[in-house]
Amino acid sequence: MNRKRSILITGCSSGIGYDAALALHGRGWQVFASCRQEADCDRLRALGLAAPLIDYARPETLSTGLAEVLEATGGTLDALYNNGAFALPGALEDLPRDGLRALFEVNLFGVHDLTTRVIPVMRAQGHGRIVNCSSVLGLVTLRWRGAYVASKFALEGLSDTLRLEMSDTPIHVVLIEPGPITSRIRANSVPHFERWIDWKSSARRAQYESSLLPRLYESRGPDRFELPPSATTRALIRAIEARRPAPRYRVTTPTKLMNIARRILPTRALDWLILKG
Repeated sequence: MNRKRSILITGCSSGIGYDAALALHGRGWQVFASCRQEADCDRLRALGLAAPLIDYARPETLSTGLAEVLEATGGTLDALYNNGAFALPGALEDLPRDGLRALFEVNLFGVHDLTTRVIPVMRAQGHGRIVNCSSVLGLVTLRWRGAYVASKFALEGLSDTLRLEMSDTPIHVVLIEPGPITSRIRANSVPHFERWIDWKSSARRAQYESSLLPRLYESRGPDRFELPPSATTRALIRAIEARRPAPRYRVTTPTKLMNIARRILPTRALDWLILKG
């Protein structure tokens, strides 16, 4: 009997990770849909998914979560999808060092840590896919999103370097770059904003009140060009099932347009375009 292909996905409590876990489970993959909260893991287990507890900010959970996966698979893992991340909105001049550090612990350092734990497994079995979920904000920047942008630019560089270094192995490294996707990332960013950003004391208080606060706290419709999480899942399926995956899969019109714009426009022209929205 052929062994089921296995994948570990982080950040599966909602949005992109949740959709990917259910879709790949339906395609016959052995899915390990990790979350950072035990209650979310329990909810996924009730749906019939294996759901190890993995929190990028807590290295001990990387060890125990991966051990749980490898025990279930007999020591193999075909694919890793580093999807978990959070946003910390606010002007960079108001972002304290510890807030930036906390975000990088999850969005970059934890991703790197889990990946380096998985690579020996993939080397030993002779194959593997490492898929990192970046963003259109790993290509271009936007105001108020500096911490998240910095982490995704860093993830792009980390992934590109790893792809080159793994080119002499049967391990493929792939980036997925979504634009606006329906998810809870904005709502989930509010506690981080409230913890780290003292907007009431900011020189930009009026801009917070007119721009960022309504976006964070008021019910809004979908963003322009927003797609459902299934659009990202379709890219993931190509990344892990294609015989020779592309280095990058760009999802949504904004990502595709911004990728072109950053290559052909002078910096000041690109700044103007982004500021115009």
